[in-house]
Amino acid sequence: MLDASLKTQLKAYLERLTRPVIITASPSDTPKSAEMIELLREIAELSDKITLKEDGSDARRPSFSLTSPGETIGLTFAGLPMGHEFTSLVLALLQVGGHPPKAEPAVLDQIRSLKGDFSFETYFSQSCQNCPDVVQALNLMAVLNPAVRHVAIDGTDFQDEVEARQIMSVPAIYLNGQLFGQGRMGLEEILAKLDTSAAEKEAARLDAKGIFDILVVGGGPAGAAAAIYAARKGIRTGIVAERFGGQVLDTMSIENLISVPHTDGPKLVQALEAHVREYDVDIMNLQKAKALTRKGDYVEVALESGATLKARSVILSTGARWRQMDVRGEEEHRNKGVTYCPHCDGPLFKGRRVAVIGGGNSGVEAAIDLAGIASHVTLIEFETNLRADDVLQRKLKSLGNVDIAVSAQTTEVAGDGSRVTGLNVKQRTTGKERQLAVDGVFVQIGLLPNTDWLKGTIDLTSRGEVIVNDHGATSLEGVFAAGDCTTVPYKQIVIAMGDGAKASLAAFDYLIRATAPAKSEAEAA
Repeated sequence: MLDASLKTQLKAYLERLTRPVIITASPSDTPKSAEMIELLREIAELSDKITLKEDGSDARRPSFSLTSPGETIGLTFAGLPMGHEFTSLVLALLQVGGHPPKAEPAVLDQIRSLKGDFSFETYFSQSCQNCPDVVQALNLMAVLNPAVRHVAIDGTDFQDEVEARQIMSVPAIYLNGQLFGQGRMGLEEILAKLDTSAAEKEAARLDAKGIFDILVVGGGPAGAAAAIYAARKGIRTGIVAERFGGQVLDTMSIENLISVPHTDGPKLVQALEAHVREYDVDIMNLQKAKALTRKGDYVEVALESGATLKARSVILSTGARWRQMDVRGEEEHRNKGVTYCPHCDGPLFKGRRVAVIGGGNSGVEAAIDLAGIASHVTLIEFETNLRADDVLQRKLKSLGNVDIAVSAQTTEVAGDGSRVTGLNVKQRTTGKERQLAVDGVFVQIGLLPNTDWLKGTIDLTSRGEVIVNDHGATSLEGVFAAGDCTTVPYKQIVIAMGDGAKASLAAFDYLIRATAPAKSEAEAA
């Protein structure tokens, strides 16, 4: 299962174990079970602190649990945690084995103080880059708090459960048998849903903060670059984000970031956050902005949590989100067959018929990927021709289980409210409408800026992009903007980073001409 290089790396990691780890496997007579046992035996051979038992009694098979003598730990993997989830397995081994987790002490204390009975189940796919965040967060909670139990389930190995629960999007998280959430969720977000009083306390804490010199709204590449450039000037800097990393977290492969030949979104976000944390930047995550107001010498940013932040200058870097089709049935069947991530959810549609909406590079790449999983793929393009690169189009047209419909308009997603059953498509040249029998619809039609909350406050284009000048300044004094939410052309990571740096330098230039630096919280006290 593991090559020599990976075994060497894993052996080095397992040397960090400070207490014994017992792996209890519950095998079956399937080929996947044989692979699981082979993997676990190889892992057990790498450390004298790991013991493998193959006599487990778990009803889900194949599966295995991790625990340590004298500890009450409810942590189980059902299926084979390879692909993106191999890292989750390694972290689970380390944490069960006593290696300290990388999390803020306050967060760890919050986990330990949870009261109740929390039985979590997370369905994942090995190709899902969003799933590890959820699996790793819940595994850590299970290690630290005996009241929390977690089973990470490979949906492709337990299709009967996936079908019974009508799961069409991963990660899908269940708590005590009820749906708890779908999509990427970090540790702090899960805790906020479980402990609402903590969210109220956090809002009160944010509301009491003093005035920032520069407040960055948005935590993607543009926001991270802006915060770093501001903090290096020695001024009071804050960054508030609904989700640190933004859209990059959902990016599968990045091969055009200059000097970095290949990485993926989650890895890049980890590097961005680590870089920001090297400086004195106040990071306020899981906070969504809802209003922007100029108040005399400073700007107020109101958050949906109820808190209000103040700054002498603000940099907007709120990024963009997937564009929706805005047709009947789409929202009703979101995560019930309508999905926006082929890498995450594609494996759930193995052997089924699906449609891809959009003929650009993203849409064609999605159709190519899905053709290797689904029984049939129909690609729908509104324009008269596909817009993807020629090399992608040639690959797509070489596939025998793909149909291409151009000059086609999606008019409705058909279904029963619990799952998609079809897609209504109108041929624009003839006006004739037909229904495609599909189980899944993968929407790949571009992005929309996250600027709805700014309407009526600053100047936006008809598409909702923030209008900026060549310094990143908006129509409101002291407010700058950068990245995918602006009119800057070519929405690329490397461009967003440079854009964030430019806006930060412009904001600093504004500050030194307009006002003296703000006092720190200690000085203000």
